[in-house]
Amino acid sequence: MVFDILLFVLGLVFILISAEIFTNGVEALGHRLNLSTNFTGSVLAAVGTALPETILPVIAIFFFAEGKGHEIGVGAILGAPFMLATLAFPLIGLTVLIGHYLLKKRELALHIETVGFRRDIVFFLFAYSVALFIVPFENEILRVFTAVFLIALYILYVMLTLKGESNEMEAVEKLYFSPKNPHPHILVIVAQVVIALIVMISGAHMFVSGIEKISFHFGFPALLFSLIVAPVATELPEKVNSVFWILRKKDSLAVGNVSGAMVFQSTIPVGLGIVFTEWNITGLALVSGIFAIIAAFLALTLSYVEKKLIPFGLTLGGIFYIIYLYMAVKEFV
Repeated sequence: MVFDILLFVLGLVFILISAEIFTNGVEALGHRLNLSTNFTGSVLAAVGTALPETILPVIAIFFFAEGKGHEIGVGAILGAPFMLATLAFPLIGLTVLIGHYLLKKRELALHIETVGFRRDIVFFLFAYSVALFIVPFENEILRVFTAVFLIALYILYVMLTLKGESNEMEAVEKLYFSPKNPHPHILVIVAQVVIALIVMISGAHMFVSGIEKISFHFGFPALLFSLIVAPVATELPEKVNSVFWILRKKDSLAVGNVSGAMVFQSTIPVGLGIVFTEWNITGLALVSGIFAIIAAFLALTLSYVEKKLIPFGLTLGGIFYIIYLYMAVKEFV
């Protein structure tokens, strides 16, 4: 049992450290390719910080299919958008509110490209609604078609984000693999990204193995564990990075990091889940998806009313996280 816990913790450490190194490399790559803050935040940084919770279900589904792998995989796939909408967004909103009302260090309004933000949320709402309510899980051919459609939808999103990007650029941190060189060679940047990805995959394998064994030992539902515990842990890069970016007044990176990850999580991992699992979403799993959609819709609606209301719109999603935790504890404890 002690070994399983150690395996779980060590896997988590590998995931988080490699995610930070990967994100640093991806941001350096975006800067090297002269990409804007909008594209770097909503696509490059979003995909980078989303990889831990994306790799988890992939490892669970393909390498742990004999046990609770599929259950963990589906839980991790659904848990990611839920945590982003009801925990990561509220953290951004609360950071803005605290910075304005208590610390007096920033304005209340978020300085983001509202067109890009709204595009992210609309893509998420559409893709995730298709995945939750329209997927014909009893017909394999239509399931494959739906998965391909979602992947194509993400490609379209990337193209629109690249096409609509502004010329705004943000300064990036020094590359970890070359901290003294302000202009590292692109091969060094790529090497950092690849090595971080390899470590991340290894950590994910250890993490899923630990989840499976610990949940079996305590009789704790693997689905609930992967819906709540795993996404909270693996999405620490998004949460921590976004809070620091808000404090540094890099609002576009902070919000785009989360909203872009929501689009990615509702298309690519969901597509894999639709094809390689039963994808019969019911109970608390379905509730998590519905709450994520409502929270995102509230943020989108308030963004059309007034810019100063966007932080409040992001914060409101936290209510659904609290309600969900109460429902989960009531059902399983």
